[in-house]
Amino acid sequence: MKRVPDLRNKPLILFSFILLLKCAVAWYVVFDERLNWGMVLTEIPFFMIVFSLIEWFATKRKILYYMVANLLISLIYFAVLMYYKYYGVIATYHALQQVDKVTKVGESTYSLIAPYYLFIFVDIVFFLFFMLRPKYVARWRERGFIRMNRKVLIAITSVSLGLCLFNVWPNHASMNEIKKAESMGILNYEVYTLLADTTEEEAIIDSKEISQQAVDELKGVETSASPNYYGVDKGKNLIIVQMESMQNFLIGLTVGGQEITPNLNKLVKENTYFNNFYTNAGQGTTSDAEFVVNTSFYVPKNEPATSSAYMNKAVPSLPRLLSDSAGYYTATFHTNSVDFWNRKAMYQAIDFDAYYDQAFFGDEDHVAFGSSDEVLFNKAVPELTRLDAQTQPFYAMVISMSAHHPFRIPEEKYKMTLPEEYEGTLLGDYLRAQNYADYALGEFVDQLKQNGLWEDSVVLFYGDHQGLPMYTLDGEEKDLMQDLIGHEYGYTDMFNIPFIVHSPSGRLPAVMNGTGGQIDILPTAAHLLGVSTDNQLHFGQDLFSQESNLIPLRHFLPTGSFINDQSIYVTGDEYADGSNYSLDDNHLIEGGSTEAQFHSVQRLLQLSNSYLLQLPDQNE
Repeated sequence: MKRVPDLRNKPLILFSFILLLKCAVAWYVVFDERLNWGMVLTEIPFFMIVFSLIEWFATKRKILYYMVANLLISLIYFAVLMYYKYYGVIATYHALQQVDKVTKVGESTYSLIAPYYLFIFVDIVFFLFFMLRPKYVARWRERGFIRMNRKVLIAITSVSLGLCLFNVWPNHASMNEIKKAESMGILNYEVYTLLADTTEEEAIIDSKEISQQAVDELKGVETSASPNYYGVDKGKNLIIVQMESMQNFLIGLTVGGQEITPNLNKLVKENTYFNNFYTNAGQGTTSDAEFVVNTSFYVPKNEPATSSAYMNKAVPSLPRLLSDSAGYYTATFHTNSVDFWNRKAMYQAIDFDAYYDQAFFGDEDHVAFGSSDEVLFNKAVPELTRLDAQTQPFYAMVISMSAHHPFRIPEEKYKMTLPEEYEGTLLGDYLRAQNYADYALGEFVDQLKQNGLWEDSVVLFYGDHQGLPMYTLDGEEKDLMQDLIGHEYGYTDMFNIPFIVHSPSGRLPAVMNGTGGQIDILPTAAHLLGVSTDNQLHFGQDLFSQESNLIPLRHFLPTGSFINDQSIYVTGDEYADGSNYSLDDNHLIEGGSTEAQFHSVQRLLQLSNSYLLQLPDQNE
């Protein structure tokens, strides 16, 4: 009979080696680095501190404690690499606040898992196999475990703690969370974030110092007493269509001789097209886009807007503005449950009169997380027609969902044939899903026209957030993307979404080349309808009246990153070592941003957060 491996004198070394291998997997995914001395010096000291505590205090069941520590650290590494694959940033304890969402978007989450990620848990299965067999447990109990020498433990703990502090402190001021995690070590960074958040709360700016003038000055906006095209569609309905994961590179794109978005292409030609427009969504993705569009405030730093303290407030919003100023009835349509992403609280906070969710649409023709886009539009149009027959105008937000990651639509929904090289790839699935979403959208537009709504409504179309995170694509898919768009796929392609404005007046320009974002939709739409925004604080600007823009990015990139008229600036450890990516083709450029803009975007985000937190609660 084979002897049980003698772990009595070496569990600290054994488990440190095991965790170092797991750490190498996480570093390979996040930092594109395998085992190296930098990783050893930043990660091993943390292991040693944890295991020294076990050696110091555990007299019985020592292996069990090692296994628990191993499991917890393994889960941290797994969460970090999974989160990075979609969001491009390092997961911290804040992400755990949304862990319940994982089960509700299971297919999307599971699709991010590469087989080698599961290597992280192989040893746990192996040890459990032995530990659950009574004869081995009895033998371990019989032999017992030898406690390490106290002086050795003190030396190991002291040196390890010193190394952890040495890794953390010189790097704590870095703005770039990814560089910070790499320099500190992933585990040190997780602990540092937890401690820093409890001791270094962001200063709140007094609401008396927050004004539209202060916001405009930081952005370089010169307000006009008579905005361009103000009131050209006064009294018309407003319909906003939020398109799931729709990116701008799809506009005009053909694959295998087939247009991916023929209906959107037609809308672009016949209406006003903003070709330099960007998402402002945070980790709440779709729901964050809803929040930004309807409030013209930025999402909070470490959580989705719908899970923030903002939801207890009466938030200044587009529904509230149109209702109070022009008597609009307001409603929102989404085939998912209103409880997902805490939307029910958000709709109350921003004052929608009604919402239509899964209870209204049912679950027929299921795609992604609810009824298909065809069901969404087919059931929404009769309600919109009914609202149009009322004496008061309406504002309706309609949110599509069928083209949600991982973009696996039923075969009966296929409207195109993919070239062979795209089959079985995330990119191919994305193109096919968006082609179907475009088909459903075309039917919706036709129904609006048939029911007289098209000529009686301002209709806005925009993408909610990126569909293809650059961190998720493998090498083959990146090559296919480069062939499609003519340059290496990067930040500017990823965040660029289409924005199309249909105006019944017919007086708007065909193309707007200026930089814009979802934050700008509220003032732009309100002014077309002849509704003033003078008395409502907003962080966006009327895109028909301003030639320059400055757009902070709250998530998906390091803190301090932003978009201006030339580039996407991505923060380094500080402003000076940041990078500027051209909005034209994503290549690195010299200049493109200023340090004054860098400081302005930090102030803008602080103003937005401070103002919202100081609003009275809804019941006050």
